Amino acid sequence: MLELRPTCENCNKALPPASLEARICTYECTFCADCVDTVLHNVCPNCGGGFVPRPIRPMNNWKGDNFLGKDPASTQVKYRPVDVAAHAIFSASLKSIPPAQR
Repeated sequence: MLELRPTCENCNKALPPASLEARICTYECTFCADCVDTVLHNVCPNCGGGFVPRPIRPMNNWKGDNFLGKDPASTQVKYRPVDVAAHAIFSASLKSIPPAQR
């Protein structure tokens, strides 16, 4: 189950559970859309994968106790600003490769 991390790992922007700006990689590294587009260039600094919009967990118990009330979002902040120069070197050869082919 996704942790639904509360902030962008790079800029620490709040990304509440219903945020349309949250992006995650397959390891659930969490960044805001602006950082993914302008700083990371769709290359995760931790694994080299790409990002997708984070799903939104329902607020209401529509079926089977599968909702935020039973499985709340994480409150643990993982604030690890990216070294822009190091990431530019790391991502240079990856950003032109579609994530599905990395």
